[in-house]
Amino acid sequence: MLIAINVFVYLFLQPKSGIDFSGNSLNQSALFHYGAVPYELTHPGQHCELVQQGAAVACDKQIQNDIPTWATVFTGMFTHAGLLHLGGNMLFLWIFGNNVEDSMGPVRFTIFYLLGGIAALALQVAIGPASAVPTLGASGAIAGVLGGYIVLYPRARVLTLIFLIIFFTFLELPAVLFLFIWFAQQAVFGAVGLTNPSGNGGGVAYFAHVGGFVFGLLAVKLFAKRLSAAYGQPKYPVY
Repeated sequence: MLIAINVFVYLFLQPKSGIDFSGNSLNQSALFHYGAVPYELTHPGQHCELVQQGAAVACDKQIQNDIPTWATVFTGMFTHAGLLHLGGNMLFLWIFGNNVEDSMGPVRFTIFYLLGGIAALALQVAIGPASAVPTLGASGAIAGVLGGYIVLYPRARVLTLIFLIIFFTFLELPAVLFLFIWFAQQAVFGAVGLTNPSGNGGGVAYFAHVGGFVFGLLAVKLFAKRLSAAYGQPKYPVY
């Protein structure tokens, strides 16, 4: 259901001139309409918009937005920049989400997923409350799923494609190693973004990933109903 909603929103609801991998066809002004902007969340009643394509961003009380600011917390969670952004997120959700959902059921899992996205955005806003850069994508919520997975299935192994220059091979890596490498990468990139504000962060909300992941680590035991079955190997194979 969550994968279908994300795909449907990108293909049919997001304003864009076409479908591509990088997101160059997205309507940039629409990002401020659907994305969660930290400045708007920390300055109630004010909205931000793109003055001109590729130009500066203006934040003013007179700018109208028919989507309430609080609702962008959720609309931003289900919008994506391009096919690579969407496909990468949905791949991680598909691989790891079914095992986490199996431990808590679909209703609890949906709540857990949404709260993970909210926690992710909360940390991103706390780090840059005056930022006018829209935050969009399911990465924060999926990071929460990954954090929950590492607690529930610490001994699971993930079949991983490894590239060695022009050759490739498959290795079964422990999920705990795989996900902690991912977590450390997000933390490092986030720190680099703090010390180098010139844009090398590529517009990716790395601290949102960290916030979602930490939420998953801390909250999954409150949602999981079948902890005894969850610990150890997952019910379904993981690839």
